[in-house]
Amino acid sequence: MRTYVRTVLVIFAALQLFLSVWLTFLPESFYDNVPTVNWDPPFSEHAFRDFGSASLGLAIVLGAAALRPERYLAGVALLAYVAFALPHMIFHLGHLQHGEVGWSIVLGVVVTLMFVVPAGALLGVRKLT
Repeated sequence: MRTYVRTVLVIFAALQLFLSVWLTFLPESFYDNVPTVNWDPPFSEHAFRDFGSASLGLAIVLGAAALRPERYLAGVALLAYVAFALPHMIFHLGHLQHGEVGWSIVLGVVVTLMFVVPAGALLGVRKLT
């Protein structure tokens, strides 16, 4: 279970780091190039940069927990991520009608995995020492 938890922490830290840099420094590029993002216009540079900065903080916490996957730190990091991912998933699953069927399916699967995978790792944290 330790390997699974650490792997999830590494993957989601890297994902958050990548997204945070893109959102913070090239927010309009993110809006223009990521399918489904422009389903809810208008573009707001302020909102995207703020979200990017918050994502950077989350990446740091996930990364720290990946380096030292102890029960408390890993639990806090994963709980913080799940606290973001659950309302994110609920919002997007409730708004899939705004886009193309294929992209709606992709988005539904991706946001569901973004919640389910870390939530599963969170359940495994209790087995860490």
